[in-house]
Amino acid sequence: MTELLKDLTPRQIVAELDQYIIGQNDAKRNVAIALRNRWRRMNSAADMQHEITPNNILMIGATGVGKTEIARRLAKIADAPFIKVEASKFTEVGYVGRDVESMVRDLVEQAVNMVRSAKKEAVKVRAQQLVEDAILDILIPPVKPAGNTNQLGFENQPKDADAELNERTRERFRDKIRSGEMDDRKIEIDVQQSQAPNIGIMGGAVDDLSMMNIQEMIGGMMPKRGKKRKVTIAEARTILLEEEAAKLIDMDEVKEEAIRKAEDAGIIFIDEIDKVASARSGNGGGGPDVSREGVQRDLLPIVEGSAVNTKHGVVHTDHILFIAAGAFHVAKPSDLIPELQGRFPIRVELQSLSEDDFYQILKEPKNALTKQYEAMLAAEQVELTFQDDALRELARIAFEVNAEVENIGARRLQTVLSHLMNDFMFDIPDAIGANAHVVVTKELVGEKLNGLVKNRDLSQFIL
Repeated sequence: MTELLKDLTPRQIVAELDQYIIGQNDAKRNVAIALRNRWRRMNSAADMQHEITPNNILMIGATGVGKTEIARRLAKIADAPFIKVEASKFTEVGYVGRDVESMVRDLVEQAVNMVRSAKKEAVKVRAQQLVEDAILDILIPPVKPAGNTNQLGFENQPKDADAELNERTRERFRDKIRSGEMDDRKIEIDVQQSQAPNIGIMGGAVDDLSMMNIQEMIGGMMPKRGKKRKVTIAEARTILLEEEAAKLIDMDEVKEEAIRKAEDAGIIFIDEIDKVASARSGNGGGGPDVSREGVQRDLLPIVEGSAVNTKHGVVHTDHILFIAAGAFHVAKPSDLIPELQGRFPIRVELQSLSEDDFYQILKEPKNALTKQYEAMLAAEQVELTFQDDALRELARIAFEVNAEVENIGARRLQTVLSHLMNDFMFDIPDAIGANAHVVVTKELVGEKLNGLVKNRDLSQFIL
């Protein structure tokens, strides 16, 4: 993890983000610095490592401008555990909802899955050999070598020949299994099944951690038994590979590494933070504002740094990077309680997307919607091409609809492109066969989307 971050300078991180996100340079610079600071902390003097705290970031911007995408891509670049939660689903104790510590438990679970996947990849070759041996044992059971007996030595000769013939046959079948020639042949395998039942608790509230511990404890007490299944060799390879890889992995080591990874590299993205902010009138009234402020106070120790119990061990949140985001249309960042504001020292305001931004979003990113449609039609052997003036017209229409109806940012492009492409997606491959070439022109865009722009006043009546 440290070596990976060492090769990522802030400029390189921004360059990576530029491949997927258009504009928002200020936000990208700040998250790049925050990510690089992790490497700087882990390589600083030992006595200072625990003192250096992350600069948590508060992103302010309308929906669809790239807040979530920036955080998600950042985590992918750093190969870091990443969890997105909505602040509005947490409520103060005494109200219906989830406790805020659940997001840390989710982060650790994500880290465990990441570490386990990496460990499985490391033992994959060895596991594949064991799977091949297991399948061969079912197809051609090995001949046991002759033991030491009081019989004359020459009587062992036929048995040695049988063992040699058996070994040659097994090797021929091993080659066939590897080449896929026998993938459709069915065999019977034993699959390990846990007998842990679904447990429900009556008579009181039980938090998520306690419920997980109860189910795990009962699951450990119940005996595991094998269930015979008749499957193809291709399916058997997949099933047995999971079992053999799990046997080769030390889960205690996985848990320890996952907790370190979550503590040092974890990113928690708290969306809709503005939904738990309330206008501070100073009259101390009741109502929903009480619950909103209660959520903020529950978030405070997690963001500040505390120890959270999870099923895999205790996790300290001191060095987890928290990125909060909200549109702040009604509430303002200053409506958050001062203590929570202080835990998000870096504030970044994301700009609303312009018509030119829409054009670049359609053209430049690696995962641009136009490239997604081209890839889908390529699967049908149909070539799709967007002319440049057609992209500009699409950008203009999306920007106009956002301005007139509801500004949902770049998500509007999905609506516009879906209206444009639906007829083609329906006609392929029946009416439009393979090897066809579909060209999207400005005139075609105008023809298909003219009704969308004209009827925008009806949008308030359409779900």
